[in-house]
Amino acid sequence: MPNPGEGKLATRILPSTAALPSILGMYAFAAGTFLVAARMAHWYGNAQSAIVLFPLVLILGGLAQFYAGAWAFRTNDAVTLALHGTWGSFWVAYGILEILYATGRVVRPEGAFPELGFWFIAVAAITWGITAAAGKNKAVATLLGLLSIGSTLEAIAELGGIDWLRMLGGYFLIASALVAWYVASALMMRFGRTERVQPASPV
Repeated sequence: MPNPGEGKLATRILPSTAALPSILGMYAFAAGTFLVAARMAHWYGNAQSAIVLFPLVLILGGLAQFYAGAWAFRTNDAVTLALHGTWGSFWVAYGILEILYATGRVVRPEGAFPELGFWFIAVAAITWGITAAAGKNKAVATLLGLLSIGSTLEAIAELGGIDWLRMLGGYFLIASALVAWYVASALMMRFGRTERVQPASPV
């Protein structure tokens, strides 16, 4: 015989537990994107930057975010799955590329870098698609809009070797990282306020 409180328990807990992949994914996205975008915007950067900072981009911004996306598959959250799965994979690849530069395995091109430009074309096209599917969640739609614009500008900048456009794209990506931090923090505070009802003891 079903427990009378079981439905109530599920109703009260599911909204919070379903948000968990988004909390991890948004924080991981914010950290990785901020580190990369701040360098694009020329806030910092020298010969040691990649080898020191990009392991964090690879692990936190990449792998942790990809895990959040895979976790979102179990909650049937297509937007979270697509966002964090795509950008988690992208930051893993970007982190590996930067480490290859730093160790001298690959020479960073001067001026135009069409190969990287096509990386950003692919990820920008996917992100615009996710933006269109974001629905009525204004904060997430804002994040995705900024991210789509930033990645599009980066694609154009890399194809044409336009340094000021790289910087502008970096600022849009920084803005998307800040919105992601806000979204994750709001979800975290909502999760903390949710009253978790415990099932009655069978004894």
